[in-house]
Amino acid sequence: MQAEDMEVPFINNLNDNGDRQRPKGKDVFKDQQKESESSMESPNLEFEYGDTDTLTAELSELYSYTEEPEFALNRDYFEEDFRSHAGGRRWTELTVDEQRVYVMRLLDALEVTDRDKRLKVARAILYLAQGVFDECDTEGDVLHWSRHNIFLLYDMGIFTALLELLTMEIDNNQACSSAVRKPAISLADSTELRVLLSIMYLMVETIRVQTEDDRPEWRAAREAFKTELGSPLYSGEPFALLLFTMVTKFCSMNAPHFPMKKVLLLLWKTLLFTLGGFQELQEMKVRCRERLNLPPLPEDSIKVVRAMRAASPPASAMELIEQQQQQKRGRRSRRPLVKQDSLDTYNERDPFKNDDARDEEDDPEDTDSGIEGEVDPLDRDVIIQPPPPPPPLKPPTERVNFPKGLPWAPKVREKDIEHFLETSRNKFIGFTLGNDTETLVGLPRPIHESVKTLKQHKYVSIAEVQIKREEELQQCPLTLGEEEVEETPAEILYVGMLPNLSQYVIALLKLLLAAAPTSKAKTDSINILADVLPEEMPITVLQSMKLGIDVNRHKEIIVKAISALLLLLLKHFKLNHIYQFEIVSQHLVFANCIPLILKFFNQNIMSYISAKNSICVLDFPHCVVHEMPELTAESLEAGDSNQFCWRNLFSCINLLRILNKLTKWKHSRTMMLVVFKSAPILKRALKVKQAMMQLYVLKLLKIQTKYLGRQWRKSNMKTMSAIYQKVRHRLNDDWAYGNDIDARPWDFQAEECALRESIERFSSRRYDRNKNGDFTPVDNCLQSVLGQRVELPEDFHYSYEMWLEREVFSQPIQWEGLLQDPKH
Repeated sequence: MQAEDMEVPFINNLNDNGDRQRPKGKDVFKDQQKESESSMESPNLEFEYGDTDTLTAELSELYSYTEEPEFALNRDYFEEDFRSHAGGRRWTELTVDEQRVYVMRLLDALEVTDRDKRLKVARAILYLAQGVFDECDTEGDVLHWSRHNIFLLYDMGIFTALLELLTMEIDNNQACSSAVRKPAISLADSTELRVLLSIMYLMVETIRVQTEDDRPEWRAAREAFKTELGSPLYSGEPFALLLFTMVTKFCSMNAPHFPMKKVLLLLWKTLLFTLGGFQELQEMKVRCRERLNLPPLPEDSIKVVRAMRAASPPASAMELIEQQQQQKRGRRSRRPLVKQDSLDTYNERDPFKNDDARDEEDDPEDTDSGIEGEVDPLDRDVIIQPPPPPPPLKPPTERVNFPKGLPWAPKVREKDIEHFLETSRNKFIGFTLGNDTETLVGLPRPIHESVKTLKQHKYVSIAEVQIKREEELQQCPLTLGEEEVEETPAEILYVGMLPNLSQYVIALLKLLLAAAPTSKAKTDSINILADVLPEEMPITVLQSMKLGIDVNRHKEIIVKAISALLLLLLKHFKLNHIYQFEIVSQHLVFANCIPLILKFFNQNIMSYISAKNSICVLDFPHCVVHEMPELTAESLEAGDSNQFCWRNLFSCINLLRILNKLTKWKHSRTMMLVVFKSAPILKRALKVKQAMMQLYVLKLLKIQTKYLGRQWRKSNMKTMSAIYQKVRHRLNDDWAYGNDIDARPWDFQAEECALRESIERFSSRRYDRNKNGDFTPVDNCLQSVLGQRVELPEDFHYSYEMWLEREVFSQPIQWEGLLQDPKH
């Protein structure tokens, strides 16, 4: 932190000579009480987490503000062609059959060889997908006609034609080589790709979203499109794999002109459509548990999280006494605790304060275990600091009302019961019985009651069943035979991704790093602004401000798409098979995903969540329906009136959920959180008054508390209380005490290696085409081998004579060589 920044909160305490004045005790108390009340009165963020934002917001984020002139271009190309066909009538006046005829005409025109003519036709199709906005009066009309036209375009086979054109553009080596040689890439270098990807995104997103007034044929079309996108119908692989290939090609610098924001948005929405969102995941999980004869889930996690309220826990009387004593000690030793606290409060309130330059190691919260009187960020919401004559203690007047009972039912794993019984038997009997959890002979009555309680809350996860089944298949490959693998969309996608999985993961993390607000510009970093920078750079201050907002918005959308995409992959692969999830997780960990996410959060997170990098009048469809007002510097600075930025809060929650998934039950990765000093970074994230975000931050703090030491836990009792109130309990998990046995360092490398071995055995057994080569029976009967039916292509009987001539008759056979060489 720079010196000039540190002086800002204390300017009012300087006298005329520049000497710092000591404020009066009463004034200090009033000021601090005012600060405490204002922080307590700060409203909760009215944010509802979901798969996506509203349809209008998702459509508007497809376009950069720099692309705004292209809306009129699309309209002009459409009207130029449509006028000659319709004879003065408007598109909205045609019958459905007439519209079909015109779309068929456009489809035929897409196959011309002239690149410029093809682009004009594609722009006309994009105008239809955008809702023929020139014939509409309101935004609702635009969305209505967009939906109507998109289902019509899909029914006429436009998507397949666009896919062929997209494949041609991806393989266009001339465009790639010219882009590589260019010193600066702009919007003009990706025009064809942007038009094609925009149409495809509009089709996927619009068809994906269900509405109550959908016609029966539209619902059938949705299911057909969903199956089509998730099946290996496109060149033998799902559509998502083509987009993954674009991502890796871009990150390898072979195609720097690819419009990466549009590719990532389309990839995310394709996976969301084909695999299913969070609600579908919950339903799939319930069905899977029923199929495996497991008891139902104790609660619906989505509903529990939505019912939570963000709040800081109330201060107890003992904690208030302790804080008073710490403050007295701080005053006696003349340590500037009040100043430090006011500095933190100032930084929290200042929306333009960027503290990402502050290093983790210099963070005052990082050393709070060694400083007496350090105040937890959550504490500041409820502390009432007394004046020098201490008044009688009383709790804060504005208490937060928590629901009775805890929000989550406690869970116990089978191995937790085994560990508890092993410890009890060693203590009372002197020997153990292995994995036996039924025999309680010789154990005292309280142990019986404890085991009964543990078994009441025993939870068997789908992952445990899958691991146990995998062990059985490894041990008895011949007895159990081949495993029947259900061809789910997740399974098809995983099989397609497996050969290049590490490349896909590394490419996504490279893009996330380049788009993170804490990343510094480097000469060798990836240029993710190819589809936002105009051909001519701005020359006025207003144009520069507009471009600056556009660039920041562009980066935020990329972070949103990648975070949602990674979370979807992890959740679906975990449900499909635990080892699929583990291999993706390990690739993420080895590619430094954990420090990357921590680096992302090592910023003024309140400023990031409340950022206003949007210009409402330029958002689609508003900009194509209403007249454009004159933009001024003041209107750009004001931004929108929203309390927070939905996409940024959504991204933060997704990244926290990914971090939780990577570290859960993994002690080596938990220690990475400790080594990278994540506690102060995560504590700062607790300032965001949103229940779901607080929950995942507290989960991450809970798993590492036993490693942070007694002094950290003592000075962060508010955080410990919040963990107790909001996070699920494991009945015999002493996370809050940190026994020496549990905190003992172990061989973390061995833990990851053992997991890697299990993953490789699983992949070899399930996906290796040459598996069980030693056990495959060999047919030695000549008649049997010659009598086997061989599947031949359908057109083989047309060309078999040519095949015989080319492959048999025209090939000289050296019979002497066959007789001499025993290998043949």
